[in-house]
Amino acid sequence: MFGVGGPELLIICVVALIVIGPKKLPEMLRSLGKGVAEFKRVGNDVKSTLDDEVSKAETEARKREVDEELARRKAEKAKMEAETAKAEAETAKAELEKAQAEAVTEAANDKA
Repeated sequence: MFGVGGPELLIICVVALIVIGPKKLPEMLRSLGKGVAEFKRVGNDVKSTLDDEVSKAETEARKREVDEELARRKAEKAKMEAETAKAEAETAKAELEKAQAEAVTEAANDKA
């Protein structure tokens, strides 16, 4: 306790007994005890408030990370869907060109 050992504490108590007196010493010690208890209570309140705020900040940070990851995955999915649609369009275009070439060939064969 604050680096105060047994002999030092005994000397402090004797000096307090001499200075304050035996009648007022118990009252002073009670007041001191109440003050220390109030100080601890306020300290615990501050600590719990800080813990709550840190917890809220961590929760918000995690939520933001999750939202960013979700947005990234949606963007990847949209990109893949766009690439798939592009590939399908190119395939359809190639089939159309092939069908047109076949129609031109048939038309040329029909004329000949």
